[in-house]
Amino acid sequence: MPASWPPRTVIRKASGLRTLESALYRNGLGPVAGVDEVGRGACAGPLVVAACVLGPNRMESLAALDDSKKLNEKERERLFPLIRRFALAYHVVFIPSVEVDRRGVHVANIEGMRRAVAGLSVRPGYVLSDGFRVPGLAVPSLPVIGGDAAAACIAAASVLAKVSRDRLMVAMEQEHPGYGFDEHKGYSTPAHTAALAMLGPCPQHRHSYVNVRRAAETADVRRAAETADVRRAAETTRVAGSVRRDAAAWGMMERNLDEGQLSR
Repeated sequence: MPASWPPRTVIRKASGLRTLESALYRNGLGPVAGVDEVGRGACAGPLVVAACVLGPNRMESLAALDDSKKLNEKERERLFPLIRRFALAYHVVFIPSVEVDRRGVHVANIEGMRRAVAGLSVRPGYVLSDGFRVPGLAVPSLPVIGGDAAAACIAAASVLAKVSRDRLMVAMEQEHPGYGFDEHKGYSTPAHTAALAMLGPCPQHRHSYVNVRRAAETADVRRAAETADVRRAAETTRVAGSVRRDAAAWGMMERNLDEGQLSR
């Protein structure tokens, strides 16, 4: 088996957030970077990818670290500055909705992981990614199913990505009020669906997603109908004005005839 791969027992089973990374470090494959994304399933806002290197002596300082989906918002916010403090290196990448539309969400996700790893100030000896194989990396890597619950560096990357994206989505509600981005963070909740139906998509929505595309089409039809209504109202007003002017003109002619003021 190539030296760049961890022992088979580690690939088959990882008992806890520290086991996988510890095995890699023992085999001389560190520093170990974890990479994870947030926002893949959202229909609005960026895809956010983070890479993080904790180091073998830093993980105990983050004993409460876990998969970001298992942590509540308060705990993620508490861990966020601690991860940045104790990490050997970290890097967060924001991929805007227009790039997600252009590339497709999976390709954008993989590209984001490559950018996040490339942006680390410490060159990793090994990369653990959450769920997806990441081709094109300059160092050996391993996809880990459920990685944010199996490797501390992936869990740390997950928290960095989640908190960074959530904060951006809260700010986005100020730029595009009415959608509730500060509540649902761009995911397709009933409230978001209702706002989409009423307001139509904004520039932060992903038009490659079918619900956004349908909302855009509905909004286009509604705007076309509203434009037609405005045009009909304008035409009615114009015709009514013309009729009133004609009536006034005929009235003047009739008065002039009565008064004998029209020349022969």
